[in-house]
Amino acid sequence: MTSVPDTAVLDDLLSVAEEAARAAAAELTSRAGDLAALRIDTKSTATDPVSEADVAAEEAIRAVLARRVPDDGIVGEEGDDVVGTTGRRWIVDPLDGTVNYLYGNPQWCVSVACEGLVGVVYDPGREELWAGAADGRATLNGEPLPRATAPEGGLGHALVATGFGYDPEVRRIQSGILARVLPGVRDVRRAGAAALDVVWVAGGRTDAFYEYGVKAWDTAAGEVVVSALGYEVRTILGHGPMGDGKLVAPAELVDELLALVAPDA
Repeated sequence: MTSVPDTAVLDDLLSVAEEAARAAAAELTSRAGDLAALRIDTKSTATDPVSEADVAAEEAIRAVLARRVPDDGIVGEEGDDVVGTTGRRWIVDPLDGTVNYLYGNPQWCVSVACEGLVGVVYDPGREELWAGAADGRATLNGEPLPRATAPEGGLGHALVATGFGYDPEVRRIQSGILARVLPGVRDVRRAGAAALDVVWVAGGRTDAFYEYGVKAWDTAAGEVVVSALGYEVRTILGHGPMGDGKLVAPAELVDELLALVAPDA
């Protein structure tokens, strides 16, 4: 879809995204007090978990989408893809930060995007709803977020968020990249939920973000939010076992940060 729908359509899609994200969050918070009872399996490696809470949360999202936008396509982390007929596609992560969730670490969220059009990242622990639309609107709990700005002093004064994969060989490559990044920035943060990492750039809680191996559902909603504010979103190409990733930064920092995070630098 190349054209941006009118405000009324975007508002309706934002309403769908928020309802779906809150429905998923209700499933997650209802289970958070009894984590020992959750059935836990693994995905890419033995240390990459998925719980029945993830699955229940995605089912809640899909139920909202089936009721409100039944002809749209869906891509989700835990369920099968649905091919729609409208040209719109929803990309959903029912629980971003599963390891944090299972450990009782409050850095987790729900991410729901209608690809390229609207995105919502809901953090139930902080009761924060980050929302963005393709017409340039971006809000936190309904309040407009500021436009993209770079820190005074450039990249050397930037707080940069990142994350790591679960495969040991991927982590070896990522540790080499991190060793280049650390001396060139103010500091690095690794919180464990890519969707929050992206929108926290929009909120000024960090200045930039990069991570290899993220999937579409990890960043799709946050990308709408930061793009609405003028941040640049770049795909960064991995190599070997390390998948492609995303970089988010103010325009003034992009080239210098890209040079640091390139895997063959």
